Amino acid sequence: MMNDFGMKIETGRLLLRRWRIDDAESLYKYASDGRVSELALWPRHTTVEMSRKVIEDYFLPNDYCFAITLKDTGEAIGCIGFVPCGDEHYAVGEHECELGYWLGFDYWNKGIVTEAVEAFIVYSRECLGLESLLITVDKRNVASCRVAEKCGFKFVSDYEYDGVESQAYRLDLKGVLEA
Repeated sequence: MMNDFGMKIETGRLLLRRWRIDDAESLYKYASDGRVSELALWPRHTTVEMSRKVIEDYFLPNDYCFAITLKDTGEAIGCIGFVPCGDEHYAVGEHECELGYWLGFDYWNKGIVTEAVEAFIVYSRECLGLESLLITVDKRNVASCRVAEKCGFKFVSDYEYDGVESQAYRLDLKGVLEA
């Protein structure tokens, strides 16, 4: 599964694109919010430099990690992509990847993540030939559970990940109709 590094995924309101170093300020703006980091299960960002290092060390090396940006402003307001192989939170099947996402608090409950996930479903099936996708969520994150369900993912299991009660959802891409 090779990605064209300049690849972009476009929706009605969004452009999903590769992260850039100059996104560090935007990343910090949203990742320094404890409401976001707590439910996303990663450390709250404390400096712009920390955000820059996350982009350099985690986002850019992952060919399938995209900034969720608003078309009208170009601002990176969240992230969507595949959890790197070996770092998954739940056992993935053959020809399956775990999809992760987060969004800045100011943009919650506006359908943005649903729009991004729907676009990533099409990308995963048509461009990468994946057979299924997995989403794992902190059980307290009701909004992420709703996103998974709205996008057609089916509940798989409750489980515990690193002391956090979590849930796994799976989508069979072979059964998803063409958009």
